[in-house]
Amino acid sequence: MHDLIIVGGGPGGLTAGIYAKRAQLDTLLVEKMGIGGQICMSDVIENYPGFKSIGGIELMKLFEEQARGFGLDIKFTEVTAIKDMGGYKELETSEGPMQAKAVIVSTGARPKRLGVPGESDFIGKGVSFCATCDGFFFKDREVAVVGGGDAALKEGLFLAKMVKKVHIIHRRDKFRAEKVTQDRAYAEPRFEFHLNKVVEEVKGNFMGVQGLSLKDTVTGEASELAVDGVFVFVGISPNVDFIDVTKDDYGFVKTDCLLSTSMEGVFAVGDCRVTPLRQVATAVGDGALAAFMAQHYIESLGG
Repeated sequence: MHDLIIVGGGPGGLTAGIYAKRAQLDTLLVEKMGIGGQICMSDVIENYPGFKSIGGIELMKLFEEQARGFGLDIKFTEVTAIKDMGGYKELETSEGPMQAKAVIVSTGARPKRLGVPGESDFIGKGVSFCATCDGFFFKDREVAVVGGGDAALKEGLFLAKMVKKVHIIHRRDKFRAEKVTQDRAYAEPRFEFHLNKVVEEVKGNFMGVQGLSLKDTVTGEASELAVDGVFVFVGISPNVDFIDVTKDDYGFVKTDCLLSTSMEGVFAVGDCRVTPLRQVATAVGDGALAAFMAQHYIESLGG
């Protein structure tokens, strides 16, 4: 049995691993896909202290190297359930059961979909949720970015480096992104803005996406927009279906101020929990605090 199992290898999970190993806890980090999480999709990070500008993959490699340097054991497997067995927690995984005295859930979130006709049909054929991953395929072509937050505008700015034009589609008349990001967006000559518009349908053929059907949210007027690709950034959904704890209406895990969930000995950090801000910096803070609290919880068990 481990002292602590961390589920998820993003910035929060890796930070928790660093703090747990420094506290001499027998710690295992399990990750379903790959180390780094959603931040690896970010081309440039400019708001993480200590780095004026750094790529998401590069930053997460530094996190991983430091965690492994402290002896953190990392195993790739999927957790399908967490059960409270009284004095310990049992995790059901794709490789069999695992036990730990405490658990930190750091599974992050996944991009939401528009849920319109044609979207699912053209995933990988013009519909994407990652500009860094797929932007190169649209060099010198016109694409659409759907969304009005930081992710949408930042990914759009990345795309503008290589595509002919970026059509920014947002359902409201104002963006939710940081002011500095908005300023850069409005100054980008390859941006064309379509405010108060929503996507009604993604259209295309066997070759891929050819355009979008739009609707004006104010007038109800329908229009067509010819594009070769569409990048969707309309929010996130938490990856916490495997654990039965108290969640909000959107599925995010509720925690107290010490990051405890409704299951004793289980803590949640980063994007998967209810929090007003989801950034690398806040995930790191969560990871440090959760590891500290997990240590105290384990010590309280005695033995």
